[in-house]
Amino acid sequence: MSTPTPTRAPSPASGPAASASAAADVNITPIFVRLKLSLLRNGLKGSSKRKAAYFGALAFALVVAFFATLGLALLRGNAHAGTVVVLLAAVLALGWTFVPLFFPTGDETLDPSRLVMLPLRPRPLVRALLASSLVGIGPLFTLCLAIGSVIALARGAAGAAAAVLAVPLLLLGCVALARAVATANVRLLTSRKGRDLALLSGLLIAIGAQVANIAGQRLFEAGGLEQLEPAEAVVRWLPPATALGMVDSASEGSYGTAAAQLLITLAALGLLLRFWERSLTKLMVTPDGSTVAAAKDKKPANGAAGGGWSLLPDDRTGAAIQRALRYIVRDPKTKSAWVSALAVGLIIPVANAFQGSGSVYLACFASGMLGVQMYNQFGQDTSAFWMVAQTIGGARDAYLELRARALALALVTVPWTALVAVVTAALVDNWAGLPGALGLALALLGSMLCTGALASARFPYSIPTDGAFKNVAPGQGGLAWAGIFGGMLASALICSPVIVLAIYFNVADQQSLSWILLPLGVAWGTLATWAGLRLAAPTVARKLPEILLAVSKG
Repeated sequence: MSTPTPTRAPSPASGPAASASAAADVNITPIFVRLKLSLLRNGLKGSSKRKAAYFGALAFALVVAFFATLGLALLRGNAHAGTVVVLLAAVLALGWTFVPLFFPTGDETLDPSRLVMLPLRPRPLVRALLASSLVGIGPLFTLCLAIGSVIALARGAAGAAAAVLAVPLLLLGCVALARAVATANVRLLTSRKGRDLALLSGLLIAIGAQVANIAGQRLFEAGGLEQLEPAEAVVRWLPPATALGMVDSASEGSYGTAAAQLLITLAALGLLLRFWERSLTKLMVTPDGSTVAAAKDKKPANGAAGGGWSLLPDDRTGAAIQRALRYIVRDPKTKSAWVSALAVGLIIPVANAFQGSGSVYLACFASGMLGVQMYNQFGQDTSAFWMVAQTIGGARDAYLELRARALALALVTVPWTALVAVVTAALVDNWAGLPGALGLALALLGSMLCTGALASARFPYSIPTDGAFKNVAPGQGGLAWAGIFGGMLASALICSPVIVLAIYFNVADQQSLSWILLPLGVAWGTLATWAGLRLAAPTVARKLPEILLAVSKG
């Protein structure tokens, strides 16, 4: 008879503590890099158009990077090469700080709150996220610019050695800056208040772009790059631009200055990573206040679904117009896009008028910016589009839906375009050119409504609902930009007869006949809109399941 084997008690080294220790020893950096590649690859599955758009965007970025790198390399030996390159590094840093927040990126890993439930320590997580952030079009573009910059600056053995250090330091500094800012603000940006802050961001971007335009014009008038040397002298001591300042200093033989700039760059990168780690720690251990239930919206006093909209027809068209206008007022992302478009459309002609270089025809910026809102109409509904899709049984229903959306957009854009044209004509004191400018602007608006309807039918994409500044689902960024820019080019072609006639009246000094452009522009824009809606409706009815699938990915 055999004796039972005694059961061995678990050793103190086994159990949850040992498992946690073993998990902590796992290198998660390769896992996150593979995860980033998987996100990119999976985002391209199932759609040949999406693949074509993504690789088209990649090819475009590579072409721009090639010529930018070549242009920087040609600055080698130029007296102002250091000024241009150092200030370019500062612009890159600013872009990496704000662009990932304010513009669509399609990068799911920008939101680290998705990782808070995983047993990950902050420091390894920082390394993993930093490594995965180096995969993408943006880092590749920045790397090309960094290489071109050091080619323009590096001279001698010391300059070459500094250049080898400067390229990775500049790239890591830009990427870490973007990640640290995104992590520190992720709770704000994913909250309702953060989504409403997109309004302010759009205005700041619009104003900043116009300020940069004015500064560039003043710089050209002032006599060249010499005017930028005082600014460059300060910026070369601000990281990550100090990395390129180090190359310039080492090439000139100022080894002490180069060493100081290297130390500043390393110290800033270390502090930035430390700040990022602390932000991650706070994010992982602090409860999210946005989970508190919000107060319920008050119902209309009269209890009617259409209260306050009595001027709209009591049919499908009126309901669709009401829905579209409510999106503009209530949906944070839609509201942000509209406020930015309204602001830019007014700022550009007014700012140019105050500079003395204004023209009444700059009012076309208003119709152009607002016309972009017609693109991706179904994606703006996100997953709720399935309710609209159930009411579309054929081309007729699709036409009525598209027409109602175009009418809702026209209710805002036509009065605003007319207002901007009147204000611009008053500022530049060119009332005679007002009818022609307004006619051209309305023709352009109609052309964009036409191409916007076609792009909505053929190039739909999803708008994520979980981030204030993520406006395109992963893998669909190239599709979105291809649809928008392709539509804008097509709009210019559709509107070209009116444009040519406007140019002829100005060149031939026939301003007295420019009033013809107003009725012509109204008729042309109306006809273009009608044609676009008619052509897009059958496509919407035929491809409705594909559209529903595309816009529901967010």
